[in-house]
Amino acid sequence: MNFHTRKWVKPEDLNPNGTLFGGSLLRWIDEEAAIYAICQLDNQRVVTKFISEINFVSSARQGDIIELGITATDFGRTSVTLRAEVRNKITRKSILTIEKMVFVNLDADGVPVPHGRERIRYADEAYERYRQTVQTTADATALAAANEARRQAESEDASVH
Repeated sequence: MNFHTRKWVKPEDLNPNGTLFGGSLLRWIDEEAAIYAICQLDNQRVVTKFISEINFVSSARQGDIIELGITATDFGRTSVTLRAEVRNKITRKSILTIEKMVFVNLDADGVPVPHGRERIRYADEAYERYRQTVQTTADATALAAANEARRQAESEDASVH
């Protein structure tokens, strides 16, 4: 699992015990997981459907840096299932693991819609798809310009004769 997001535990993130408030951590996890699901499904309209049991095994204190790791474990027809792991970067201790977080892909009306994904999309694949789209668009634009120039030339030739 790759840990892409780091959070710095600040005073406003603490509970009365002086450790990381679980609600703050869960908000961070849900946000990071939603962003991951959005990137995987190419759709900003995703919602959290289910989060499995959460078992805090350690915590973090003010000034600690925590790392959040998310990975896709399953692709359903309209959903993606993720696994989340959080660890303390300073102590290297696991803080919690969430085995199952399910996000559902929605259309503009908020109705579940198939996403067509079957495997994890990595950043380099997404970039390559973007690059190909840009190239295809540039090629189409150049072709349209060339066709227009040809039509202009033919039109001018026809008016001369």
